[in-house]
Amino acid sequence: MTLPVYPWRLAPDGLATRRQLRAMGLRPGGQDVAAVLRRPRRRRGALVAYLYRIDRAKPVRPMTPARWAALERANTARRTCPVCGRDAGYTLPPSLGTCVPCAYPHDRAA
Repeated sequence: MTLPVYPWRLAPDGLATRRQLRAMGLRPGGQDVAAVLRRPRRRRGALVAYLYRIDRAKPVRPMTPARWAALERANTARRTCPVCGRDAGYTLPPSLGTCVPCAYPHDRAA
């Protein structure tokens, strides 16, 4: 079965993207994609957005204390430099893998 494809901004009522569902306090809840929204071609080709039925969407799960704690641990790990072990105060760039002072140690003695 092929999915219906709608032009950008012309999707029928009752369908929404993930972001639109989230703004309504909903999530897809395991349902399959109902349709595709095709954006006009730009330089890189056509972009698509998947649409889900609003009537089948489920409410967003609330954050529990355990989830908040896990999120805090994950964010702390993203800010901690593996070389010096300090909290950099920002998310470490994946291209460097370390904090900026550890990535460029010769720039410190300026």
